[in-house]
Amino acid sequence: MWHRIHALVIKELLALMRDPRERILIIVPPLIQLLIFSYAATFDLNHVRLAVYDQDGGSAARQLISDFTGSPNFELVRRLHSQHDITGLINNRNALMVLVVPQDFSRRLRNGLPTQVQVLLDGRNSNTAMIALNYARNIVNNFNDSWQRDHHLAKPPAALVTHAWFNANLESRLFIVPGVIGVLLLVVVIMSTALSVAREREQGTFDQLLVTPLRPLEILIGKSMPGLIIGLFEATIVIGTAVWWFDVPLRGHLATLYFGILLFLLSAIGVGLMISSLAATLQQALLGGFMFLVPAVILSGFATPIGNMPQAVQYITLFNPLRYIMVVLRGVFLEGTPFSLLLNQFWPMALIGVCTLAFAGWLFRHRMY
Repeated sequence: MWHRIHALVIKELLALMRDPRERILIIVPPLIQLLIFSYAATFDLNHVRLAVYDQDGGSAARQLISDFTGSPNFELVRRLHSQHDITGLINNRNALMVLVVPQDFSRRLRNGLPTQVQVLLDGRNSNTAMIALNYARNIVNNFNDSWQRDHHLAKPPAALVTHAWFNANLESRLFIVPGVIGVLLLVVVIMSTALSVAREREQGTFDQLLVTPLRPLEILIGKSMPGLIIGLFEATIVIGTAVWWFDVPLRGHLATLYFGILLFLLSAIGVGLMISSLAATLQQALLGGFMFLVPAVILSGFATPIGNMPQAVQYITLFNPLRYIMVVLRGVFLEGTPFSLLLNQFWPMALIGVCTLAFAGWLFRHRMY
């Protein structure tokens, strides 16, 4: 028995390693993914975009602000002069945190009275907001310890008051569930389209298409439509589940949401058909699909913020359609982002879809003629 098993193992290894493309798929992608993921998949925040609204201007306020700006975790992007500037700054994602120092901050501290300092957070990414809030708490606690020690106080002089926009309680469910919708749609569409041509080629039925009157464009459309239909059906189910089962608020318009999903599905179908056209066997199509899916999820901002990744990795994420649908899903669900403000997310997905579908069509013609 063991002799037969040994012979079977040797045969499978030889069959696997005989194809140069499969040898490359086994060795090269894991090494590349290890290098990329080691830099990209991190929950540490090094450059939290911070804005400061100093209503006090006293020495104590300047000391507290210098503690924030001197920390390696924060990057001062703007000093505000009006309460009205805060809304646009957070809505446009120009700052993740706004530190608000009240007018009588320094005076109350000098008189030995307790006071408050306010932190406003962008709660759309609850994980990032929680990490940034912990950094802010540590800085305020260190400021309290220093002030108590220097002025011989018995109680902490400053209390931190926080308020998160779009996700008041920083519930991770409201951040995770919309992201899961994008991941599920990508997995379903990529795997269903990536296997289509490779399966027919392996079964020999793809050759029968060559003798039919169908043109390459018609074959491309025929291969794309099932993935699009399945994706839209899947999207409807998961959106309904998110709203009625998980109580995720849907503050935007369904038309805006479905338009973004449609563009995302077209780009995912293009990637899947490219993989399917390049793969000679079903096994290669499966490996190619997973080789795309894992980096796409890691580099999408699903769990770790893209802004915290190295600059070179951030450029790579520009070719990832999942990156853009994450912004669309979370924007429409959590903040009710209108169509006009999502145009900068729509056109990259449309461009990726056009390029990938065009390349898949070229591969069809190349294989047919």
